[in-house]
Amino acid sequence: MFTPDYRHVADVMRNRRPGRLPLYEHFVSERVMEGILDVRFAELRRGDAADRLEFYRNFCGFFQKMTYDTVSFEFGITSVLPGGGALSGGKPGPIQCRADYEAYPWAELPRLYWEKAAPQFDALVASLPPGMKAIGGVGNGVFEISEDLVGLEYLPYMQADYPEIYSDVYCRIGELMDAIWDTFLQRYGYAFVAGRFGDDLGFKSSLLTHPSTLRDHVFPVYKRIIDRVHGAGLPFLLHSCGCIFEVMDDILALGIDAKHSNEDGIAPFERWINDYGDRIGFFGGFDMDFLCSKDEDTVYRTVCEQGRRFRDLAKGFALGSGNSIPDYVPVENYLAMIRGAQTIRAEE
Repeated sequence: MFTPDYRHVADVMRNRRPGRLPLYEHFVSERVMEGILDVRFAELRRGDAADRLEFYRNFCGFFQKMTYDTVSFEFGITSVLPGGGALSGGKPGPIQCRADYEAYPWAELPRLYWEKAAPQFDALVASLPPGMKAIGGVGNGVFEISEDLVGLEYLPYMQADYPEIYSDVYCRIGELMDAIWDTFLQRYGYAFVAGRFGDDLGFKSSLLTHPSTLRDHVFPVYKRIIDRVHGAGLPFLLHSCGCIFEVMDDILALGIDAKHSNEDGIAPFERWINDYGDRIGFFGGFDMDFLCSKDEDTVYRTVCEQGRRFRDLAKGFALGSGNSIPDYVPVENYLAMIRGAQTIRAEE
């Protein structure tokens, strides 16, 4: 049985070379987990307390079986937003005007969040194997929450037509995130090796919004949360997809300790390490298109070859996909990536 040691991931978060190459994923599909473990457990999360404990016993057990030192887990704020769902696209969010903003139940949101999140965090923490901690925390970043409340297509109209409401929305998001993160860190910070949220700021060729919007409305909230996480003695990992080089220096100035998400169509992973590896650690490395489109042997050989190079090139590096392991990633290729990391470990 593999013995986890979260300190290896802690080293990556501090941009130090870990004694053992860690594995990392932003998330792994529960269907993939079930297929590998040959156990059906995903629906147990929605059950009673005993069901939840059984779910997280399998959930954490999967990460241990795959030889991870940490388990990745977030509970997202957007999952409890009344009228939400615009983040997925195709509809406006519940706030489109001043009346919507004033009527929205802002004061109730922390309570709504913890009613659903606390039982999940409690069961997760109770199920962590010895030597393993979690990485994650309060899911969804500032921009994603604004997308869910307003809608990506509708945010520019609000910014142009109702700039005061636009600013007020981001202020309320900041207050909400700060309150929830404060409670999270007090209750569960001891069981986490790093705080993390995902906030996709770009797409393949550019940012999703103007840099000034991020600097004026989004990054001040980042700074608030990052400072709170640091104040609790934890480092902070940012997961953000897309071409965000235009604002990377701004993001580094906010105090992030590590970054995840890379796509070969945007830039080779080496660019991230070469440009920023002297300041932060890096997680990932292997593009999802590569993991989906290549055969098992190619994945294994490439992970062995490139993984060695990434480990030598970066100070802090944890190996995994450039994004996540959803249902459509071939299981044999995911397992080939795991074997590649284990081969690198065995050679050291």
